[in-house]
Amino acid sequence: MRVLIAPDSFKGTLGAAEAAAALAQGWRRARPDDEIIQLPLADGGDGTLAVVEAATPGAERRTVEVADARGRATQADWLALPDGTAVVEAAQAVGLGDLPPEERDPLTATSYGVGQLLADAAAHARAITVGLGGSATSDGGGGLATALGHRLLRADGNGVKVGARWLTELDRVVPGPPLGVPVDVAVDVTNPLLGPEGAVAVFAPQKGASERDLPVLEQALAHLADIAERDLPGGPWRDLPGAGAAGGLGWALAAWCDARLRSGGQWIAELVGFDAALAQADGVIFAEGSLDAQTTGHGKIGAHVAERARARGVRLLAVAGAVSEGAREVFDDVEALGPDGLERPAALAAERAEALASRQP
Repeated sequence: MRVLIAPDSFKGTLGAAEAAAALAQGWRRARPDDEIIQLPLADGGDGTLAVVEAATPGAERRTVEVADARGRATQADWLALPDGTAVVEAAQAVGLGDLPPEERDPLTATSYGVGQLLADAAAHARAITVGLGGSATSDGGGGLATALGHRLLRADGNGVKVGARWLTELDRVVPGPPLGVPVDVAVDVTNPLLGPEGAVAVFAPQKGASERDLPVLEQALAHLADIAERDLPGGPWRDLPGAGAAGGLGWALAAWCDARLRSGGQWIAELVGFDAALAQADGVIFAEGSLDAQTTGHGKIGAHVAERARARGVRLLAVAGAVSEGAREVFDDVEALGPDGLERPAALAAERAEALASRQP
């Protein structure tokens, strides 16, 4: 049997390459004669930079001091590719996994550091691809816009504070200088900015928002969109697929940087040669931190893997930290790491892969 092991990262515990290695180790224990192909994946969210770097000979990391989601100084990387383009991963600056649960507050978290990363990359590159996903923010890119020199003003002429809580004070926007390079955005979801499938309703609870916070955040993003789409040319952007990615950063990059939004999963799959690897496989193992309704919908890399595997008639297996019943219906066989997954994820991933392998025909 030829097995393609193609995991995403397990947020905050295992990178995609580490997960692939652990799964391969476990599979070999049960089926040592099988041929294994390891192909770490990403979809624009956290871990994207590492996957692109591994797949691109000559890529170089550049380290910049930026603000994290709480506004504190931190180190973040962007990737300089040999063709002169840059890859920026928003989660490098404002990743949810970098904050302990007690510090997660989408009402006050800021995307300012993503703007700083973009500005530094733009000074050295001819074009930029921004990967969105896994952010701790829900500020609609207000912090990003401020970092890039755009002015978000109150009626009294003073600037609006960074953070979603204060966006309802916005009276007008004054565009700053253009970024100066074309921007593509690799989004990990297809959600719009607003509404029941938007950035707040679907993702803010994962970032620490309470039930009381949700209408406040929704109102803040709606007000930001109303003012910016009135004052900036080229809109509206709120209903673009992916506008709601990373707390509205998809919308922000379209509005402030004239960016084009596309599927991060499809981009990474093409970059690493997923289809060619799948064509050689009898089975594929996908893995990530949580398998749920979002895994196989909204443009996630898991949906891409499942769709391609089904189209080729390849056996579809999965390992995850946690698994919902809906996700189990998508895969032929699934294993969950269980409650100890955060403590020893690599060892458990290997054990679960071994269990999967032992049940295969």
